[in-house]
Amino acid sequence: MQCCIAELRCREVINVRDGCRIGFVNDLEVDISCGRVVALVVPGPCRFFGLFGREDDYLIPWECIKRIGDDIIIIDIDRDKCRTPRTKGRFFL
Repeated sequence: MQCCIAELRCREVINVRDGCRIGFVNDLEVDISCGRVVALVVPGPCRFFGLFGREDDYLIPWECIKRIGDDIIIIDIDRDKCRTPRTKGRFFL
């Protein structure tokens, strides 16, 4: 099965371990030396209507993906283990 990165970005990620909707794929982490996808990046949920940024991102290793469907991606992972802190942008330059 082949698919484009743009097609993966439209798919929602659902964790089969707790039935939680993680979010939509935003980016991929790729190992450039061998051209392999290492992980999916899903942005964390918004804080207070999006006014105060987002919570930590989810970095989901490729090995934790159980099934890629037409509109969803099923994963099996402990959500606390795949959280990565967001880099804080500077407000003033």
